Amino acid sequence: MTDTAPNGTRFTLTPAEQELLPTEEEVQFYQEHGWYLSKKLLTDEEVDLLDSAADRFYAGHRDRTLPTRPPRLAYWEPEKGDVHRHNDYIFYEDDTIRSILSKPLIAAVAARIAQTGQIRLWNSTLIHKPQRRDDERNIVPWHFDRHYWQTCSSDEMLTAFIPFHDCGEEMGTITMVDGSHRWKETGGDDSTSRHFADRDRSELEDMLAENAAFNNAEVRKVPVTIPKGHISFHHCRTYHGSGYNVSDRPRRAISLHLQDRTNQWRPFQLTDGDLVVYNNDVLVRKDANGNPDYSDPDFCPVLWEDAR
Repeated sequence: MTDTAPNGTRFTLTPAEQELLPTEEEVQFYQEHGWYLSKKLLTDEEVDLLDSAADRFYAGHRDRTLPTRPPRLAYWEPEKGDVHRHNDYIFYEDDTIRSILSKPLIAAVAARIAQTGQIRLWNSTLIHKPQRRDDERNIVPWHFDRHYWQTCSSDEMLTAFIPFHDCGEEMGTITMVDGSHRWKETGGDDSTSRHFADRDRSELEDMLAENAAFNNAEVRKVPVTIPKGHISFHHCRTYHGSGYNVSDRPRRAISLHLQDRTNQWRPFQLTDGDLVVYNNDVLVRKDANGNPDYSDPDFCPVLWEDAR
């Protein structure tokens, strides 16, 4: 199976990789539930390379650095200590990680469950959750990613959560609110575009409960147990979060945020008249109209293209 992107890049899946693509039943599961646990898409060797690359990154290694620092960049540095670490744009800054996450199979799986002919990178975050329960910052409160991507035109974007080891409840694995991507919201205000790290946890708990009640829906929380080499995908409107890591080792992972073919920049205005600016907006090239181009090959490369 070979497909070619407009820039001439050829995407190829071996017969063995084709067997790892989601079945029709699994695609339907994703569409109904808003999340999907893949088959084993990465070898143990590839996952171990991700882990060792993270070690080098935390020790200071960079293959390149961002040309400018966006205003809301999540970027742990050693002086911040043993806390929940987030480092955006890891795909851009580290070539080893980039080469593994560019594996066409990952994006081909995303394309199939999202029912799109193209997948482009949106962003990527290296995550390190220490094994401690004395710091509430290690809890990721309930949220969905679409709230932070208001400058995107698509409602079908998705995220691949890629741990570097077996990842279960003890480690504070990602937990989905099953089917919540199909809910209608009670209403939005400017606060929804603010990242969960900048909001009170109880406020986000209330938002989840209010939206569930508005939809006459049960809040069914599903911790996803992810074996090494498998990947958890979730829809951009699926509520999710994670608890403390109470294991004996750090929980390490990458969140690989992905765009479908239709996504492009759109203006999104706050009540005070200001326009929302996502971090990508100050990094990507401009299109013919002078707006951010979300197909910039440096920051938003095509990872899979179905040319048929």
